[in-house]
Amino acid sequence: MPLNDHNLVRADLAFEQIGYEERPARRPDGSEAEGLHHVWITLRNEKEMNAYTTAALRELILAFRRASNDRAAVCVVLTGAGTRAFCAGGNTREYAEVYAGRPQEYRQYLRLFNDLVTGILTCDKPVICRVNGLRVGGGQEIGMACDFSVAQDLARFGQAGPKHGSAPDGGSTDFLHLFVGIERAMESCVTCEPWSSYKAARLGLLTEVVPALRVDGKLIPNPLVVTDRWVDETGRVVHGEPREGEALAAGKALLERGEIDLAPLDAAVERLCAKILMTFPECSIKTVESLRKKKLEHWDRNHESSRAWLSMNMLTEGRAGFTAFQSGGKSREIDFVLLRQRLAAGKVWDEEMFAAIAPRSAEGGKAGGKRG
Repeated sequence: MPLNDHNLVRADLAFEQIGYEERPARRPDGSEAEGLHHVWITLRNEKEMNAYTTAALRELILAFRRASNDRAAVCVVLTGAGTRAFCAGGNTREYAEVYAGRPQEYRQYLRLFNDLVTGILTCDKPVICRVNGLRVGGGQEIGMACDFSVAQDLARFGQAGPKHGSAPDGGSTDFLHLFVGIERAMESCVTCEPWSSYKAARLGLLTEVVPALRVDGKLIPNPLVVTDRWVDETGRVVHGEPREGEALAAGKALLERGEIDLAPLDAAVERLCAKILMTFPECSIKTVESLRKKKLEHWDRNHESSRAWLSMNMLTEGRAGFTAFQSGGKSREIDFVLLRQRLAAGKVWDEEMFAAIAPRSAEGGKAGGKRG
């Protein structure tokens, strides 16, 4: 008796914005498990740090649904193209050109984003985030929706919303404190200062970190951060923090000499997949689902009200922040002090306000409007 097809669209649908690949499942000894595979879903927008567009979100939703229904799939691996970024979040070009000032349009866009996060959290296969580079903003959020994260050690992690006109309500305010605690989550989400892979792992955000920089044929740890475990004279844990002074300069020189090799990252992902392969499939996914409940409790409680707020924010701070970021130039940030001064004086969000707080031009003037 033939089995039913439970996919939303035909299984042979070709993807244009993302990669969808079936890779052979292998036992811990490296031998191939015939008839089984892992599904690799790849964000393919390397030029824009693998930022997802509206079209990419549509395909990602369908890809996760297909992988979830794939009877021969053991694991799903979500990653990005290249070596610079896993995902820098939503596509700021699209935000600035299509969604800024249009809350109704952005609301529909956020329905897609929310459906992607929900699709990851309800996938019938364990989902591994292969962090091949920068994971910030919405990239951090879809990464945390995954069940495991394996990272190369040059990657950085964090949020960008309060710096660029948004709030990290696409998952970070729901998930991050479950990994690192409320104080560290507050620090990351509000200040938007990035964490190294080693710091992220130390705080509980990652399953494994592996080196990626090869210098003179040898793999070395990230030379820009402290990778040996120690504390300074004040008792502060320094492991994973940025190097300073001469040590930082030497680290940058090493980085320039080396080349990025993601073979160790792929090997680490394969090891994890092999461990999952050697478990009872239903017991394994039930365990995953039980642990996911903690994320889903927060996500289901908040994501619709967050969608409404984020949409309306595109009339004010979202419009200002994303337009400023996309404008390029030396500064991609608005004049935060001037904005606060104007709001304290009771100024309204009008065209003059947007022009006044826009980033300074290369010549040192403002993009338009008067100060004060």
